[in-house]
Amino acid sequence: MRGPIAPPQVPLAASRAETFADLVQDSVERLERRWPQLADIDFLVLDVPRLDGAAGVGWSDETVPLGGTVAAREGRPARVVIYRRPVEIRTKGRDERAALVHEVVVEQVADLLGLTPETVDPRYGED
Repeated sequence: MRGPIAPPQVPLAASRAETFADLVQDSVERLERRWPQLADIDFLVLDVPRLDGAAGVGWSDETVPLGGTVAAREGRPARVVIYRRPVEIRTKGRDERAALVHEVVVEQVADLLGLTPETVDPRYGED
């Protein structure tokens, strides 16, 4: 008899990408309590950054970025992008990953709003 190992409502059934997206969403929800204008920003998860910057977020340094921003334009909302694989590679467990995801989200929101990360989240850097 073939079938799934675990039913869909069991956390085991969530893919790594879905679990990561949930961490990003949790972080955004934490920040939205303090910054309701974040509801107007799109938060995206991509596996890796593009080399050519075609999506508006690129890199050319020797270090791989963990996130990036795209300013609002032509009727499109601003976007914050978090790169899943670079964050996963730098973390060992779920708690460490959640802390790094939140740090990256805070840094990108701060960049987009023109604020310091400590202004966006007073607990920035404490995790």
